[in-house]
Amino acid sequence: MNATMRPLRSSTRVLVLTAAVLLGTGCATTASNPQDPLEGYNRAMFSFNEGLDKAVIKPAAQVYEAVLPSPVRTGVGNVFGNLGDPWIGINNLLQGKVADALSDMMRFVFNSTFGIAGLFDIASEMGFAKHDEDFGQTLGRWGVGDGAYIVLPFFGSRTLRDAAMLPVDLSVDAVSSVGHIPTRNTMIGVRLMNTRANLLGVDKTLDEGTLDKYTYVRDFYLEQRRYKVFDGNPPRVYEDFSRVDGNSLPLGRAADELAAVAVEDLELLGIGDFAMRARTDEHFN
Repeated sequence: MNATMRPLRSSTRVLVLTAAVLLGTGCATTASNPQDPLEGYNRAMFSFNEGLDKAVIKPAAQVYEAVLPSPVRTGVGNVFGNLGDPWIGINNLLQGKVADALSDMMRFVFNSTFGIAGLFDIASEMGFAKHDEDFGQTLGRWGVGDGAYIVLPFFGSRTLRDAAMLPVDLSVDAVSSVGHIPTRNTMIGVRLMNTRANLLGVDKTLDEGTLDKYTYVRDFYLEQRRYKVFDGNPPRVYEDFSRVDGNSLPLGRAADELAAVAVEDLELLGIGDFAMRARTDEHFN
């Protein structure tokens, strides 16, 4: 088997197994949110991901933070961000945003050369803004609906549309596509640790700031994905979310501002929930 295809096939197997679990357990759930008909399954998977983070990922990230100083971690993050810019540019081009696509490509050229393989983000200093696009957002711009909310094992919050496109994003991911398996696994691990280390310290704030972490994360995730698809100007949706349970993020100006901030976040594979939660906490504090 071609080594570059293994991440794609592995992620596809994950999605197939997830679908099997949904058919067996999730469809019988009575959901409190019409966008979350699989709430029973999603809560179980959310708890699994949380447990995995507390037991393995967070402790490893704490060691990573203790060993590497902040400038080094910033450089590592810049390198991985630079590797993602070409695919971001392609998605901007597919969405008809030619100027943004050219900006993304210029970012990659300047950071890869003058920025020493992306170690330094000189493109931002030159005025080339960092964007965040994936193929799920591209399909959204083409008119494909979100589908139901779903929590994937390891990959976290997604919509069905974005989950179905995850293999596409993985197949072109510069890190996951590395043919040398030890190198690829090391790069994936470093990327994960670097991103998680940057989010240490927000867990306590989130735990103390909401009655139901699952509902809070779900509602905010769905709102910020709409903002990403429509580049910060989504059509107003008039739905009945009038129930007051102290957990959900209400629609309106507060949600608009929070989601606008979240547009700037980058969803790295496996830890998208952490990144989203971190920016939410920063906005409140």
